[in-house]
Amino acid sequence: MNVHRQAAIVTGGASGLGQATARALATRGARVGILDIDEESARRVATEIDGVAAACDVADPSSHEAAFMAVREKIGPTRILITCAGIAPGARLVGRDGTASPLERVTRAIRVNLVGTINSCRLAAADMSALEPMEDNERGCIVTTASVAAFEGQIGQLDYAASKGGVVAMTIPLARELASAGIRVNCIAPGLMDTPMMAGLSEPAKRFLLETMVFPTRLGSPDEFAALAVHIAENTFMNGAVIRFDGALRMAPE
Repeated sequence: MNVHRQAAIVTGGASGLGQATARALATRGARVGILDIDEESARRVATEIDGVAAACDVADPSSHEAAFMAVREKIGPTRILITCAGIAPGARLVGRDGTASPLERVTRAIRVNLVGTINSCRLAAADMSALEPMEDNERGCIVTTASVAAFEGQIGQLDYAASKGGVVAMTIPLARELASAGIRVNCIAPGLMDTPMMAGLSEPAKRFLLETMVFPTRLGSPDEFAALAVHIAENTFMNGAVIRFDGALRMAPE
């Protein structure tokens, strides 16, 4: 797909991987819509890339749908969707004191990361299905974001690993379902990335994690993630793939 002048929505586009991807798409001439719970930052980034923004809580169906509608009015129906909105709160099934953790706590990441991603795909796919086909009868492209935690979740990552595992698992069935409409679906599973989510860790924790890296022994950059996401959008033969993007990292139990 030639992304130039195509309408692209990036969820979680106000920071981290999403912001880098929004900027990369804009550099290639895409009309970019940024959805983020941080409306102020989303509008700032949108202004810088000549895009548009809307406040969006992906865990709230009403907010989610309203944001899609607001962006669609300005840049048109979605041709490209990159889902980067997500959280990594961490939760144990049973607390250190032996009591069961509140259900709300151990399912929050699932509501945001998994259900939120499914809803983004649902709304975008409806837009894409109604578009005129392009080369290879393609109507659209969806790129979701999982995590290596989908494969090697650590202790205390129950909810996060489950949510990202769900994102990985939905890739093939969604690619198969949407194939008749000419919509491709792929998933990127990043490892340790230099994002605000990582910035919250202590320096000893960061050093420990970096010691587990194979090569290169550093954090991945948001720009590297963005380059891959844009390549997937541009490469029409990429479909139904889950790509580990982790420098050969395999997470330890804790």
